[in-house]
Amino acid sequence: MTVDPATTQPRVAVIGTGARSVIAHHVPDAFAGAAVVATVDPTPEGRARSAAQFPGVPVYDDIPALLAADRVDAAIVTSPDDTHADIAVALLEAGVAVYLEKPLATTLADADRVLVAAAEAGGTLYVGHNFRHAAVVRLMKQIIDRGEIGEVKTVWVRHFVGNGGDYYFKDWHADRSRTNTLLLQKASHDIDVVHYLSGGFTRRVVGMGDLMVYGDVTDRRDRRGEVMPDWFSFENWPAAASTGLNPVVDVEDVSMMMMTLDNGVLASYEQCHFTPDYWRNYTVIGTEGRLENVGDTAGGRVKVWNRRHEWAPDGDAEYAIEGVASGHEDADLSTMREFLEHAFAGAPTVVSPVAARAAVAAGALAADSMRDGSRPFDVPPLPTHVAEYFSASHLPSQSLGRIDR
Repeated sequence: MTVDPATTQPRVAVIGTGARSVIAHHVPDAFAGAAVVATVDPTPEGRARSAAQFPGVPVYDDIPALLAADRVDAAIVTSPDDTHADIAVALLEAGVAVYLEKPLATTLADADRVLVAAAEAGGTLYVGHNFRHAAVVRLMKQIIDRGEIGEVKTVWVRHFVGNGGDYYFKDWHADRSRTNTLLLQKASHDIDVVHYLSGGFTRRVVGMGDLMVYGDVTDRRDRRGEVMPDWFSFENWPAAASTGLNPVVDVEDVSMMMMTLDNGVLASYEQCHFTPDYWRNYTVIGTEGRLENVGDTAGGRVKVWNRRHEWAPDGDAEYAIEGVASGHEDADLSTMREFLEHAFAGAPTVVSPVAARAAVAAGALAADSMRDGSRPFDVPPLPTHVAEYFSASHLPSQSLGRIDR
């Protein structure tokens, strides 16, 4: 859909009014004339949150009711991960432009189902990998693009998820049948950034992980009707003393994966949900140096080593990370702006649904691997017509990966 942004006033719906639905507050600032005109949530609590967050905006029980009652041009889907595929397909088939919160889906089969639906409907699909817009990622990409570390050969990521107990083990995220793996819900950001910084997609993956702490916590309760801000506190520590975990806790709280990319880059990712601190550390090594971030928001630094020497904690160059001091609200605004400008002004994007599919493929298959004795899995290719459908409307920041010929 390409229209005159000066005269278009997109009507936007919000699907799911949980914790992430606040990203829709950026809609009026992201595109002139755009407005949230409807919400959808099947629960009484969700409808009450809608009334508080979006006063005066009608709320519907489901997608058919929304489509029957209101004309919407775009939808922001922030419902639980296991509902993403069915909701996105229904909206795309109805001609609605879709912003789909990451991860694209909880299985590779569902991810492919969404991409096929978008391609066959000629629809607009955008997946909210907002971390590409975070200041730390933009800075690392600029350093790489300037050639300060040469050609990227390997990427190592350590993710200290200090808020993991509150974020992921007190609601549906802890249930493997709902989330599959936290290598999707949490790591899909980082897998996507590994692909972005490396210029390739994962071809083969091996995983290892376990439920090491939260599975032993016996204090459980049903939190239906609540959302994460209702229970979050830094006082919830140490992890083994957590209370009120989800009745089902069977997703891994430590996950590790190793990736071979289609351009030969080797990468690793490690995630732990019971660390005291909360940040992610990237080390990117090239043929002429390496970079590493210390902190991932404002106040942190990206350091570069590109001369030969012994231990040198200050590096050979150092760059300040700008942006917000915590969280990713600046990246959320940039992502929403990119979605609306793409959907209604034809602007290109820095992340494509093919890249979002690559993140799901790597994470989901890594989970299969770690639950199957760390057996390697190869990522199956996308059909040619699906990959080519998306290739024309996104910035050529990397290859589309292997496709059927």
